[in-house]
Amino acid sequence: MKYDIYVDNAATTKMSDEVLSTMLPFFTENYGNAASTHKMGSFTRKSIDNVRNIISEAIGASNPNEIYFTGTGTEADNWAIKGIAFANKNKGNHIITTSIEHHAILHPCEDLEKNYGFEITYLKVKENGIIDIENLKNAIKPTTILISVMFCNNETGAIQPINEIGAIAKQNNVYFHTDAVQALAYIPINVESMGIDLLSLSAHKLYGPKGIGALYVSNNVKIIPILHGGGQERHRRAGTQNVPAIVGFGEAVRLAKETQLNEVERLKKLTKKLIKGITENIPATKINGDETNRMPHIVNITFSFIESEGLLMFLDNRGITASGGSACSSGSFEPSHVLTAMGVSTHESHGSLRISLGRYNTEEDVDIIIKELPTVVSQLRKLSPAYKKYLNENS
Repeated sequence: MKYDIYVDNAATTKMSDEVLSTMLPFFTENYGNAASTHKMGSFTRKSIDNVRNIISEAIGASNPNEIYFTGTGTEADNWAIKGIAFANKNKGNHIITTSIEHHAILHPCEDLEKNYGFEITYLKVKENGIIDIENLKNAIKPTTILISVMFCNNETGAIQPINEIGAIAKQNNVYFHTDAVQALAYIPINVESMGIDLLSLSAHKLYGPKGIGALYVSNNVKIIPILHGGGQERHRRAGTQNVPAIVGFGEAVRLAKETQLNEVERLKKLTKKLIKGITENIPATKINGDETNRMPHIVNITFSFIESEGLLMFLDNRGITASGGSACSSGSFEPSHVLTAMGVSTHESHGSLRISLGRYNTEEDVDIIIKELPTVVSQLRKLSPAYKKYLNENS
């Protein structure tokens, strides 16, 4: 039987009907350039500012003008890292991040290290995917200008101790940036009480359009632009604003915050059922990431003795769309850098599956996955000599 079940919501989400309806008039009627002085331009400019209000309220920022729109969450991350580095190089050249960050953080850091003489410390994580706060404290130097730690991990769902990190950054007069792309729809955020100076967001992770992100930059932060051109976004991010996408972003955030409490509880129940159904019916299985400090919708499972590529293909043939890890790394034969950092072997990493539930998933979807997954895993393990040896040793 062929199903139609999408459980790759950590990679991207389906745009909601409400968001699409909000966007459509800005393609066909209210299409003016927000930089123009005529009435149509004024209307679109006010519409953009309204979204700044929505997002600033959603993350606990006191000033809507601290919200800057970018093309993607990746651009927001790059701007946070490089904009801070180049603006504060006279103060220091040391940045602290983690070994499990998204590549939108790791690659800019590597570029700064390789081409501009910056020193980067990549904090290790514990087996549960969470950093050791003491290691962070010990890593800070007089030359440290930025700490960048993701709010929650896109592969395992592990949530970092953001409040503690923010407090440490403040005590040491160091800027703190967090990639909250995965977090906004599911976790209450208050940038001011959490000590967050910069925060990255992306609309397509919360049922909004692709191609629009945002960076919160506290007014006390010294940062320079990485895109130059016109004077858009208060001269900090050049380029004509994507008004339809920005308006859709605002509606997506509004809906996410409005439904957050109920949706989180619903997803927690589905995830609990999913984990129970998988671990009780499939032997030699391990859930990756912290058991309690985790996102309500992301489950990362290692199935020993199989390759996730085969698993994904078998599931896809049944109409179940999942992921083997980060979407940005799909097609790569390298093991997940996140799982490797957590101490998962290369062999085990290649047998990992990420299931990320979302707004449109039902309990019936979970029941079907619990029913189909053991069959698929069993079929693949029959091809594994290592699994036959395991069965003999444990019979």
